[in-house]
Amino acid sequence: MPCFCCRLLLCAVVLMLSGGLVSEVSAQSLPSTLRIRLGGDIRSTDPGVNRDANSDMVVMHIVEGLVAYREDTSVGLLLAESVNISADRRAYTFKLRRDVRFHNGAPLTAADVLFSWRRYMAPQTHWRCLAEFDGRGTSKVVDINAPDAETVVFTLEKPSALFLTMLARTDCGGTGIYHRDSIARNGKWVAPIGTGPFKLATWRRGQYVELERNANYAALPGRRDGFTGHKTAEVEKVRFTIIPDVSASKAALLSGSIDLIFDVDTEDLSELRQRRDITLSTSPTLNLNGILLQSRQWPLSDVRIRRALALSLDLPLLVSSVTTGMSQASRSAIPLASRFYTAAQSAVPARDLARARQLLAESGYKGESIKLLTTVRYKNMFEIAVLAQAMALEVGIRLEIEVHDWATLLDAYNKQKYDAMTFSFSSRVDPSLFYGTLVGIGAEQTGRVWNDSKAQALLNKSTASADPAERQLVFDELDALLLDDVPVIFMYSAVKIAAARTDVSGYAGWPMSYPRAWGVKMRSP
Repeated sequence: MPCFCCRLLLCAVVLMLSGGLVSEVSAQSLPSTLRIRLGGDIRSTDPGVNRDANSDMVVMHIVEGLVAYREDTSVGLLLAESVNISADRRAYTFKLRRDVRFHNGAPLTAADVLFSWRRYMAPQTHWRCLAEFDGRGTSKVVDINAPDAETVVFTLEKPSALFLTMLARTDCGGTGIYHRDSIARNGKWVAPIGTGPFKLATWRRGQYVELERNANYAALPGRRDGFTGHKTAEVEKVRFTIIPDVSASKAALLSGSIDLIFDVDTEDLSELRQRRDITLSTSPTLNLNGILLQSRQWPLSDVRIRRALALSLDLPLLVSSVTTGMSQASRSAIPLASRFYTAAQSAVPARDLARARQLLAESGYKGESIKLLTTVRYKNMFEIAVLAQAMALEVGIRLEIEVHDWATLLDAYNKQKYDAMTFSFSSRVDPSLFYGTLVGIGAEQTGRVWNDSKAQALLNKSTASADPAERQLVFDELDALLLDDVPVIFMYSAVKIAAARTDVSGYAGWPMSYPRAWGVKMRSP
């Protein structure tokens, strides 16, 4: 019976991959097609609009912006060959590359940049990052103009150290520039006509998204470097195959129905390591995991109890257990993969049960229950809760675990209705952006767990300076304040594990976690 069930599962996977139109044999006869597992369907192909992470992964292969993230998460040039920043740091003058053409053959001009930007900034577009450029967020663009066909000038209301960083954001679609024919005459989005190394071929909803190589792509010289650098497509097609179930995706990889899983579940590592036809690789990410602590009511309103809880945890042991030894313990709000992670961020306070008990005695804590919210949707979050509960009990802290679905947990996070909560923060490329999710003065700051005026002042200072050395000093001070005040106990930044069949070469993960199909080759059978 088990073998029969396995055969049924594999058959179902094959049918899903083929869309009911081609057989497994015919799919495997296309060595120039790289098949990448996607955990869910995309929401749209409109950059930064009606999007999710899966949509971003696909769109970033098709469209490109003026700038993009490098491998080390700094910002580099992409469609712009240069950018000049005025002395008052309010005007950004971009010179466009002259060798770039859209997928339809039309040359890239400054008019295309203006067209795309004006659509992004129109409220009816519902662009994800509108608030970041209209004055509600990090910047306010008060003017954009094109002195000539190769020049675009953005003018800000006031200086912002994060302007280029925000332009490059992947959840903004990289502020990708697209040809006006991407839009129908009635103003509705049709499909992206971009400048990227791949162009959209077919989107079969619920089954796959297939991209074709852009034969006329103008790649930058040098090596692959994040979303910049050499982005030449080495395969004719890329098929993002939609397989929501983790077990089914593993079965598809082992059977040869897909070629690459870029986010392997750690539970599958042991089996995959034994396979001679599978190659594994790891890369650090910018995601952060830990426990949020609400300090507005007893007992966690007393900082001594928050410090005692942190000291009760054997962080290296906990992290090793949760990540099967793949991640490194860290208490910093800056991920290990960030260019701002230095020696100041690497210190992990040792477990100190005696000091924890002393702090609890001084606070007057008598074993009152502290509710710790978690979810089983993400295995690591639940395991963090279980291990933290056991470790905290050794000093007399009673954590009462409550398991909720992800939607309920997220609602509690946004409304700050919890004592403590295991939580996972997605990638934020700049520490200021990450600290911005923690620090907030006033009840109107949804989700902000750190209500501290000194932290707010430091955060504001970090966004005002453009000097990396100055900003590093501010981040060091913020991290030290975080360790002392303990609004959150960060534990580790996740590692992404990729598994590919041995006929795939050139794939590499990177801190942004997004798979990149350019530079990847397929060996012919």
